[in-house]
Amino acid sequence: MSHGTEGAPQKGTVTQRAIERIKEMIKEGRLEPGQRLPTERDLAAQLGMSRSSMREAIRALTVLGVLEARHGSGIYVTRLEAGDLLETFGVVADLSRGPRLVELLEVRRILESTATALAAARITPDQLAEVEKHLAAMNATDDPEEILAHDLAFHREIAAAAGNETMAAILEGLSSRTFRARVWRGYQEEGAFERTRREHAAIHRALLAHDPEAARAAAAAHVGEVEQWLRTQLTQ
Repeated sequence: MSHGTEGAPQKGTVTQRAIERIKEMIKEGRLEPGQRLPTERDLAAQLGMSRSSMREAIRALTVLGVLEARHGSGIYVTRLEAGDLLETFGVVADLSRGPRLVELLEVRRILESTATALAAARITPDQLAEVEKHLAAMNATDDPEEILAHDLAFHREIAAAAGNETMAAILEGLSSRTFRARVWRGYQEEGAFERTRREHAAIHRALLAHDPEAARAAAAAHVGEVEQWLRTQLTQ
């Protein structure tokens, strides 16, 4: 199979090269987060590439969330915050099935336990009050929708308290709402809400005591339960 010479590069490689060049400009600070991109024509001339490959590259980077098109005003570099760039993660979590789902939960267990340990060391009284609010709300209802919403918020607050935005964004992607709803439905059938409440209470106690090791263990056990449950579902 011919790989195509420099004189006749394949479409994909030209576009790929254009993508790399734009990414380099951002990395080197020639394009800043929030900055407007030069016009397609100028950019193509600047980088010595065709306008069509530049158009393809801009489109691809827009889909990835690196660039954004603002109506009537041009293409801009996004703020480049982790949350903007990790949306594809959530898509993976939503579309995954079977063993891949278990793998994602394994990653979540590692990150969730680390985030919870960091939160135990760093959480402020205000953040703790927020965590407690969602815990109380979860305990006060039997409505699965409400429980799910407060469960998400409970973990989101803890991830925020860990003080690492990138980790929080990855966790957000790994615990997408659709995915959580799938697990909750199965959990509900087995009456596992009580156990979830107990596990959340253990996480909260560790945060209250500012005990990172207890927090790590409680969070690992909590996500581990979901992981085990999912494994048994897959083997049935």
